[in-house]
Amino acid sequence: MEPVSRLSHDPLPKVITTNTLPSGTLLSKHLHSTLLELARVSALLLVISIEVLSFLREWNPIFHLFSLSCFFLFFIVKPLLSKPHIYIVDFSCFKPPNFCRVPTSSFLEHSSMIQPFDRKSIDFMAKLLKSSGLGEQTHLSPALCYIPPIAHLQEFIKEAHMVLFPVMEDLLSKTKLSPRDIDILIINCSSLCSSPSLSSIIINKYSMRDDIKSFNLSGMGCSAGILSTHLAQNLLKVHKNSYAIVLSTEITSAGWYAGNDRSKLLVNCIFRMGGAAILLTNKEEMRKTSKYRLLQTVRIQRAFDDRAYLATVREEDSNGALGVSVSHDLVQVVAETVRSNIAILGSCILPFLEKFKCGVSMFRKRYISKSAEVYVPDFKKVIQHFVLPASGRSWIREIGKGLKLGKRDTEASLMTLRRFGNQSSSSSWYVLAYLEAKERMKKGDKVWQLGIGSGPKCISFVWECNRPIVGESMKGPWADCIDEYPVLFEDEDK
Repeated sequence: MEPVSRLSHDPLPKVITTNTLPSGTLLSKHLHSTLLELARVSALLLVISIEVLSFLREWNPIFHLFSLSCFFLFFIVKPLLSKPHIYIVDFSCFKPPNFCRVPTSSFLEHSSMIQPFDRKSIDFMAKLLKSSGLGEQTHLSPALCYIPPIAHLQEFIKEAHMVLFPVMEDLLSKTKLSPRDIDILIINCSSLCSSPSLSSIIINKYSMRDDIKSFNLSGMGCSAGILSTHLAQNLLKVHKNSYAIVLSTEITSAGWYAGNDRSKLLVNCIFRMGGAAILLTNKEEMRKTSKYRLLQTVRIQRAFDDRAYLATVREEDSNGALGVSVSHDLVQVVAETVRSNIAILGSCILPFLEKFKCGVSMFRKRYISKSAEVYVPDFKKVIQHFVLPASGRSWIREIGKGLKLGKRDTEASLMTLRRFGNQSSSSSWYVLAYLEAKERMKKGDKVWQLGIGSGPKCISFVWECNRPIVGESMKGPWADCIDEYPVLFEDEDK
């Protein structure tokens, strides 16, 4: 794979722009969605009109029966026959111990003592860290604190135990469930694929049932945490009256790169320790006590395209050191994937007027004037909170700019990046925990959870808050520091 010789010191440059969101190739999807909504509104107006006329003109009662039957079938029976609701009962996030904290100065001093890194690589990593948006409180595995770092399988397993056991126990404690109550177990980790699998390790540790449905996902990248939730959603559609736990983590010691290939040094600089456990269910009796109800899911991938497929690859460098290469095509292919995902999501959840404006602008750009700008719909009309990928400061800001979001909308993602770093697949749950700790999540609020991963893949979840969420500032990963945030970045202070 071609190295990123032109990779700038800013690890995550512009990803999405206002003028190109959403893609013109999705015009048919927007029109289809708009027509469907128009048909629903027309049907409702027709039923109301027939009912009004039947009263005014004293028509035969059969007309009353016809209109009421239509209303009953389309607006009452159809929702009742829909698939069961999926709920998030609760979730937990791992808070690394203080002895794992790695300030920037310590990271660079430590790296300078490790033989493979030359002076140019140290300077390059210093520039990456300066522009990344990470603060001084992020954490790395204890195995990486040795000189040289310990790269043994047993150390990788120890880190997995260190992260997964506490979040699993915290989640079970909060929900007052026994491990034997769990019907489905899904674990995702891209950098470590052990044997026995991580899911088997959890089953063995907690003596879970012999008929539990367990899954172990690897190689799915930063979006794996939400993708695992998507898998749990699909399984809960089939297995009635069940509980599913998703465990999401990334083993930093297994992903460490000891070499001087610049295209692989990004992973060392921005990825940090983290893990999350999420309990989902389809039990209707949990409707009132669960935190969130799933409203919408959209999943997009572009692995069929060779350029996108090779954008991030785990491979060896010329000296045999294993690391994740980041291609200069990554930004463009991720932008295309994100645009497609957002366009489809918008066609599903946006108000009719917003979809109509967007559809008209896309039609004009494609068939009338290529230079015309595509209307960017206002997602804040239906979404109150945004959980964006905590991948990098510039990336978060550009996605926010493309979606016309304010500083408050991107605050949770930026502060998660600053406090905990990029925790890969579990980052989005720390962002959601931030919103809860700030007590911004109100009953009826909708939150959009966006995940982007290697492949590339992009997935969107829209959740509705089921109940007021209070008291989270006293527990969870933000318990001892939530009052310190938000903070300004250096470039904002000037």
